[in-house]
Formats: sequence, structure tokens, C-alpha cells
Amino acid sequence: MSLKIRLARGGAKKRPFYSIVVADTRSPRDGRFIEKLGTYNPMLERTHADRVTLKEERIRHWLGVGALPTERVERFLGDAGIMPKPEPRKTPSKSAPKAKAQERAKAAEEAAAAATG
Repeated sequence: MSLKIRLARGGAKKRPFYSIVVADTRSPRDGRFIEKLGTYNPMLERTHADRVTLKEERIRHWLGVGALPTERVERFLGDAGIMPKPEPRKTPSKSAPKAKAQERAKAAEEAAAAATG
């Protein structure tokens, strides 16, 4: 049985509230879970103390047993100092402009520089 530490959505429409839970990977997002490990309220300011609450001792237990956190939960755990912070996500190079678009942008920059200078 593979375990994940992930978010389970709760709250009302347009007012999200998440529980940080440990669950089997095959169970639905908001379905059955093994244990509730904390909460996340995205409606609060980033500096607010109750934005993310964690049960540190239980999280360390589940990490020791082999549960893997999702990307978002891994960021929360990194901020709390429970595990090392993950590297920031990189923008895929696939979304970079192609060669012709880069040439046009370069030509536009040169034209703008010539017009002002």
C-alpha cells in the first residue's frame, strides 16, 4: 500500500479549505483517509499563523513509514523545517518562443533602440 500526504478539499463554494491528510494513493482526493495531519486555509494572508497548521510529530512518523508528500505539501513541510525545501519549479523550455519569434523580438528591440537613441 503506497501512502501519500496530500490535501483534501473542504469548505464551501468559492471558499476553499484544505485538510492535510495521509491516504492511500488509490483513494479519491476527498474520500477515505488514514489520519488528518493538519490544515491549510488559502483565504488567510501568507503571514497569518493559522494559514498552515501541522502535527509535526505525526508527519515525521508517516514520513518514516514511507509516505510521500505531494508537491504543495512538500513546500509546506519545507517552510516548517520538517524536510528540506524542494527546488522551485522550472518553466518548460517547450513554452519558449521559437526561432522566428525570437528574431522578430530582437529586430523590434533594435528598431526601438535606434528610434530613441
